[in-house]
Amino acid sequence: MGLWGLVVPALGLAAAWLLGLGFEPSSWLLPFFSRRGRLLSPAELARYTGAQGSPGLYLAVLGQVFDVRRGHTHYGPGAAYGVFAGKDASRAFATGDFTNTGLVDDVSGLSPSEMLTIQNWLSFYSENYICVGKLVGRFYDENGAPTKALEQAKAVIEEVLKFKGQNDEKKQFPPCNSEWSSTSGSRFWCSKQSGGVSRDWTGVPRKLYKPGSSDSHCVCVRTTGPPSGQLDSTEHSDRGDLDNPNLQDYKGCHPLADWCVLRD
Repeated sequence: MGLWGLVVPALGLAAAWLLGLGFEPSSWLLPFFSRRGRLLSPAELARYTGAQGSPGLYLAVLGQVFDVRRGHTHYGPGAAYGVFAGKDASRAFATGDFTNTGLVDDVSGLSPSEMLTIQNWLSFYSENYICVGKLVGRFYDENGAPTKALEQAKAVIEEVLKFKGQNDEKKQFPPCNSEWSSTSGSRFWCSKQSGGVSRDWTGVPRKLYKPGSSDSHCVCVRTTGPPSGQLDSTEHSDRGDLDNPNLQDYKGCHPLADWCVLRD
């Protein structure tokens, strides 16, 4: 019979077995030959519930499909998050509505903070599970390209992250108090509430520059302890954020004084 005569029947039996498990033939080659990843239809994804006879255990967030088999105790049938299996229920990640009307991928009308919650879940799955492809529908078209709905969702999330970053920067570098007069010039000073940020340290005035920009503004800088972002570190120079490369001293002012006067 020859080797090929044995291989062909074996392939036929394997194909029949896969069909019996509910695999769609059109999707078999995508993981191997498509750089964009596997594309699944909602009907195909619905088979991946982890139930007996199911081909696997998948869920989707904003159209990205993840294999969560190793989290079967959390996402399998009857488990706490089993309602997310086999579908994209992005909205429910933010609202906590696990009814049929809530377990949907429509995220329109959600608040910015709710969209950030969804992004946090997406980051969680990206870090802890394997992304196996994309779900064709609301967020990706039949070619795997992002849809307008996904672009809108991303725009909201990016705006929230930008605002959050600004708030984080304000906590790290609270704005100085300031006043100006024609006789004494500009005066900057720091307090434990300057910039509207309550804290347990006063800080010293410094110019803060945005990377790539020549513009600066006065901020209060912590002078003791480890640098921000390394607060748990035991090995540091006990200079707080004074060595941040985006900071610059005010010329003519004492580097550790909590106030500074600039003559015009």
